[in-house]
Amino acid sequence: MVKTDQGRFFEDYALGQVMAHAVPRTLSGGERALYHALYPSRHAIHASDEFARACGLRTAPLDDLIAFHTVFGKTVPDISLNAVANLGYAEGRFLAPVHAGDTLRAESTVIGLKQNSNGRSGVVWVRTRGLNQRGEAVLEYVRWVMVRKRDQDSPAPETVVPDLARAVPAGDLAIPDGLDFSRYDFTLAGEPHRWGDYAVGEMIDHVDGVTVEEAEHMLATRLWQNTAKVHFDATNRQDGKRLIYGGHIISLARALSFSGLANAQIISGLNGGAHANPCFAGDTVRAWSEVLDKAETDAPGVGAIRMRLVATKGGEPFRLKGEDGKYLPEVLLDLDFWALMPV
Repeated sequence: MVKTDQGRFFEDYALGQVMAHAVPRTLSGGERALYHALYPSRHAIHASDEFARACGLRTAPLDDLIAFHTVFGKTVPDISLNAVANLGYAEGRFLAPVHAGDTLRAESTVIGLKQNSNGRSGVVWVRTRGLNQRGEAVLEYVRWVMVRKRDQDSPAPETVVPDLARAVPAGDLAIPDGLDFSRYDFTLAGEPHRWGDYAVGEMIDHVDGVTVEEAEHMLATRLWQNTAKVHFDATNRQDGKRLIYGGHIISLARALSFSGLANAQIISGLNGGAHANPCFAGDTVRAWSEVLDKAETDAPGVGAIRMRLVATKGGEPFRLKGEDGKYLPEVLLDLDFWALMPV
């Protein structure tokens, strides 16, 4: 009896299939410390218990992307172990803060399938939920992945492509219980810019850059227990390179966005995202943003701002696609998200 697991291939998925992912994980301050060591993250509400309490929370929650990476990592053995590429995200909502001591697990449901015309792979859409130790959902999102087939001659499933919202409606964003920015300390936060200072269509160059090192991205891949072979096994690609985990680029870009968006404290919604081009060790990541939308919320002093966050490995800021409509080769990430900010 074979006891090792080669992971699922495209023909192993079925519409409506539910996967309860293995190995729950209890998070601690260690994950926060490692996260802040890997990325230049400085958003005050995640860094300081006292700042968080002044904003109505019981203590500083872990960075939103710690929850995302942890849940994502749980799903990899069942969804993307044999992936060719992670293609995109949609309908993501951060439903509740995650604190040190919380235990997260994940479950996914297959909501779409489409075999590629070459017959060698197909696209799988899944809706994933991250749950805490009380069974409460803290995070949900849809992602779609191109997965290899085990047998090219196996029959194609019926094509079902889910109809996904282009953006999470602002009214559906979850505001953490008690969040109150009416007494927000802009000095401690690091910048004076509030929700009302941003205009739809405004572009922000985040100025700084971070060169990706082999050791750092390998540590990150292990930290999030991401077992996708292309990230840690140099023999898995013909060029002998380890592909940088896309979430590593998301966190780098988010951290770089502090310069200009220091008060976009909490990620609340993930509207869409594309890993446009691969990143490898030695590339220097830079970031720029565009304000896409703004909305009021019912929480005191809290506004929602919708941003496009773009990570690049060179080139001029504010350039995204060529005349052919395709991403420029220097673009690594195109991420559309909602954040909560003091008004």
